[in-house]
Amino acid sequence: MVSPVRVWLNRTYAENVFFMDQLRRNPADRAVEIHATHGDPDSPVLAAADTADLEPEGLSAAGYVEFALDQCARRGIDVFVPRLHQTAIVAHRAEFEAAGTALLAPPPEAVAVFQDKVIAYEAVCAIGVPVPPWWRVRTADELVAAVEELEAHGHRACFKPASGAGGVGFRMVTRDPFSLTHLNGFPSPYVPLPLVVEALRAAEEPVDWLVMPRLEEPEVSVDLLTGPDGRVRMAVGRTKNGRRRGFTLHERWLGPARRIAETFGLHHLSNVQFRMYGDRPVLMDVNTRPAGGLHQLALCGINAPWAAVRLALGDDPGELTPPFLGQDYSVVAGPRPLRPAPARHPRPDLDLPSVPAHAPAPAPAPRPTVTAAADGLAAAAAPDPAAGAPA
Repeated sequence: MVSPVRVWLNRTYAENVFFMDQLRRNPADRAVEIHATHGDPDSPVLAAADTADLEPEGLSAAGYVEFALDQCARRGIDVFVPRLHQTAIVAHRAEFEAAGTALLAPPPEAVAVFQDKVIAYEAVCAIGVPVPPWWRVRTADELVAAVEELEAHGHRACFKPASGAGGVGFRMVTRDPFSLTHLNGFPSPYVPLPLVVEALRAAEEPVDWLVMPRLEEPEVSVDLLTGPDGRVRMAVGRTKNGRRRGFTLHERWLGPARRIAETFGLHHLSNVQFRMYGDRPVLMDVNTRPAGGLHQLALCGINAPWAAVRLALGDDPGELTPPFLGQDYSVVAGPRPLRPAPARHPRPDLDLPSVPAHAPAPAPAPRPTVTAAADGLAAAAAPDPAAGAPA
């Protein structure tokens, strides 16, 4: 009897419940047991896992590595997919391998290049991948100079942290004064320049921001699976234009993404994002981890999480070419069960008990059949007639 594969996802995005679903629905019908850890007891990832632990708060990177090694040993983890403290974890790959755990993550050198967006832009520009114009700013005066330079060439300026992920801290600069316009409707990413300058001058420490022109859609997010031999096994682009999502295999997107993955050794799962600067694609960001939307490739007939686990275990899945490109779709929210609320939150200095296996999810309500649809996705061509007009 073949033993189950034990996979651990540490403090990851809620959307990765679909990553977990795909591991369980793998085409080999191999038993998979999933372990999850998180700092939030109400994370749906904990409820979706077979076993789960709360992560202690306040650990240093070195302390977290010790915690992770202990988790792998106690839980018998075969494959670890690290997101939190990825840099520190991959530096200890040999210790995880000695514990019988394969890391589904690139080597330390690759992670280091893409930790800092300025270093990343300089590195990819050196291999011929186009990047947008950018300025690294730390003070109010540097910000104003960068914004004025961009505006002089007809661009709207935006900024984001030089180190970060998931769009956190992204803002677009406007010259409009703060008014009720900024308070009406949903919160806006637009911020008046004078308020940003005032906040910077009042700050006790300098910021570390990247300022660049606002890039235009379409946004294309290329999901890649690369072997330790440096050869790309999978490259599929997910397109985004407003609400409409789709897929592409066009080389204008896939070619530069493959070059980045192969040159810098982005082994296992990575994600390279592009947008338009004028009439040409330019690099926007590189993620050295699985993208939150990776599960959407199910609409193209690909189970990327399972292929990546196979590769991490030394079982080469071969070239992964989509048998078809799925129809355009949109992303909608849906309910996921949570584990029972604890009577109180444990203190970080106490031993944390394991979270019991999750209860079965309630049966979903009937919905229209959508060809090749996956959980969390809704085909744009098949709206629910009971839902009324689109929002």
